[in-house]
Amino acid sequence: MFFSLTCTSHKLNLLPMSSRRKFLQNLSSTALLVGSGGVSKLLAEENYEKRTIPWERKISSNDKIRLAVIGTGIMGHNDLDTALKIPGVELVAACDLYTGRLERMKEKYNKDLFTTRDYREILEKKDIDAVIIATSDNWHSRISIDALNKGKNVYCEKPMVHKLSQGQEVINAWKKSGKIMQVGSQGISGASSAKARELFKAGEIGQLNCIEATYDRQSAIGAWQYTFPTDESPQTVDWDRYVSMMNPKPKYDSKKFFWWRNYKDFGTGMSGDLFVHLLTGIHYITGSMGPQKIVSSGQLAYWKDGRDVPDVMVAIMDYPETKEHPAFQTMLRVNFISGGGDRSAVRYIGSEGVMEKTGNGVRIAYSNMPKAPGIGGWDSLSTYPQAMQDELMKRYNEKWTADDKKRVTKQSVQYSEPAGNDDHLEHFTNFFEGIRNNKTVIEDPVVGFRAAAPCLAANDSYFQKKVINWNPEKMQLAAV
Repeated sequence: MFFSLTCTSHKLNLLPMSSRRKFLQNLSSTALLVGSGGVSKLLAEENYEKRTIPWERKISSNDKIRLAVIGTGIMGHNDLDTALKIPGVELVAACDLYTGRLERMKEKYNKDLFTTRDYREILEKKDIDAVIIATSDNWHSRISIDALNKGKNVYCEKPMVHKLSQGQEVINAWKKSGKIMQVGSQGISGASSAKARELFKAGEIGQLNCIEATYDRQSAIGAWQYTFPTDESPQTVDWDRYVSMMNPKPKYDSKKFFWWRNYKDFGTGMSGDLFVHLLTGIHYITGSMGPQKIVSSGQLAYWKDGRDVPDVMVAIMDYPETKEHPAFQTMLRVNFISGGGDRSAVRYIGSEGVMEKTGNGVRIAYSNMPKAPGIGGWDSLSTYPQAMQDELMKRYNEKWTADDKKRVTKQSVQYSEPAGNDDHLEHFTNFFEGIRNNKTVIEDPVVGFRAAAPCLAANDSYFQKKVINWNPEKMQLAAV
């Protein structure tokens, strides 16, 4: 399947020809394909040797951790349910700006649970050890910094920040606090991510040259059209507090509260929600600090419900050579109206094979070139005089042996996660083990920002119609 930048936002076509040409010339021509047909065929037609990834979850202690949750929407509930599976973790407080969700917290967990609309009341409580921050994206950095400054350990949903300018502020607050902070791209904590990292570092696919990553959906809920409560109103929603950091302050709009992901003032769109999952995994597996050039395009193809972010989006990112990996390109795509249904995959394409990482496993299909370069077939040989063809064939056969002309074959392998492996649970286990033993966690704010920043830059590229240059080592915008 080919995806070219001809399938982009009509807004790009509104630019003057010279501007469009300059915009597109920054792209490498090899990056205009997402989902190579040859790679798809290789992965689909292989017979895989099946293996199960060994995995053991260890909890060193069950010291009590008193936990609060700030933001009790979909991810707040899912994070909390997962966190409470870990021995010694106790829920003591909850904050949300919609009264119905606070009522639900008391129904579900404890009728005497402390609840509030003001997260600062939670941070003032001395008996709280850690907080989950699962608010709209625009509140992530503010609440994280406030929580760290109050001596709380923080689990913050991805993306860690809403704007590029906020990353260093969070990192500085975390370093100053001495507390543990984990960012919530839980996929990297699963057994399949660890196995993919091991295989990549062992050189199983040869030299990496590009990565294709997709995250597609085909449903209204998948496109963030969530169910509305029957009693939504300015009386049940603390709208003034919700928009208190904005100037001017917009009027009450229930969609911008309950469907906040659809609006760039409150969320970060497809890039901040889903590109960031893909990039967090890519950086973990390759050991990369991030790309140096980012460009994106997209369109609003189907879900025309008032949102101001695209529902189909593509980004191309150039990664420089480092001691951890060669230079490579990453091509990202999210499609909320994909006729292929709900699916996600990341393909690491190397010189000797392809490694595909999916939700619950990883597989490698190998393809090695023969030592001999080949002659004849789709070649210029047949266009030369016969005597010259004969002489060229003679020289070729004298130089290359029969073995040199053969492709080296290798059995393809599919690794599956063991039954019961839960990356979300592993991610929270890692967080609480970090608190209990003062250990480094898998996704601290530096890791979290290195994944979030290119995604936020992709948004800037989309809205500003330009290439974004980034310094992945210093984590800051770079000069052209």
